[in-house]
Amino acid sequence: MKTNTQKIALIPAYKPDSKLADLSRDLTKNGFSVIVVNDGSGCKYAEIFRNTEKYAEVLIHLRNRGKGAALKTGLEYIKKFFVPPYTVVTVDADGQHSVEDTIRVSEAAAESPDSLILGSRGFKGGAKVPLRSRLGNRITSLVFLISSGKFVRDTQTGLRAFSNRAVERMLSIEGDRYEYEMNVLMDYARGAKNIIEVPIRTIYLNNNASSHFDTVRDSARIYREIIRFSASSLISFCIDYALFCMFSGVFGILSVANITARIFSSTANYAMNRRFVFGSCAPVKKSMTQYFALAALVLLCNTALLTLIVGLTPINRYVAKMITECVMFVFSWAVQKTMIFKTKAAEGSKVI
Repeated sequence: MKTNTQKIALIPAYKPDSKLADLSRDLTKNGFSVIVVNDGSGCKYAEIFRNTEKYAEVLIHLRNRGKGAALKTGLEYIKKFFVPPYTVVTVDADGQHSVEDTIRVSEAAAESPDSLILGSRGFKGGAKVPLRSRLGNRITSLVFLISSGKFVRDTQTGLRAFSNRAVERMLSIEGDRYEYEMNVLMDYARGAKNIIEVPIRTIYLNNNASSHFDTVRDSARIYREIIRFSASSLISFCIDYALFCMFSGVFGILSVANITARIFSSTANYAMNRRFVFGSCAPVKKSMTQYFALAALVLLCNTALLTLIVGLTPINRYVAKMITECVMFVFSWAVQKTMIFKTKAAEGSKVI
């Protein structure tokens, strides 16, 4: 189905090579209005951007502010100077998205104006995919599935399309660097908005040497919610252990000390998770009731699973305890994320 909707390509660019001008030219020839954001690349790259200006409107950040900030600068410009209806396609500057695939995701956005369209790489076929990219995408897909209840095959794709209806939403989402793109996915999942994946070619040039993704720093931003959840769990464990030791001396009865310590530590864990981990506005009475019901269920499942592993396998109880705690950690996070501290129920993603 063809539409007459205006097509806009938005390209955030930080220290790009000469392929940027060629990409802008090819997109323009195929009917796109091209907006490029120079995200503080510096004087060394001025000639590349001057060549790009022949085919695109180039916006400038005087200092590097991050991919998320660059996308938002471009969206503010589009919102101000373009008249709906239109579709926006975000395209990486390194030439790893073909013009043909860019056209396809743009057309999909025009046909489904209330959806977020992802150009989804299969990581198969003849393309030589760097190991860090293959593993990184699989890990983030798993994290996203656990935390949102939605499976997205390619969470790290930069080729994304949406209609003018989504521009305000995109501008309101937090994040200035690589975490912004994951935050967009989480926002759509929580808001019950449809995510459609369109299969595209997997292209990597020079083993993805042009990527400015910092594995440690940017991964920490992307996974910050699970890191906060882990920190919250660790703090709660410390509280639980300290109180257990104290109450053991006061009451002298093991079960009383254990239960009393768990009540205090669970209350602290609930408060931290609600406020700092998930940033939930769920009613306290309802969410607290659900949380303590979950805590009781986790305790029962924990005991049952531990007993099962020790009884049916040669694994010793100490290793079994570690396995059990890891499994219940993921289960607890998923339930709190999708049920207790959720906003709205999420729909499943769709592949076309």
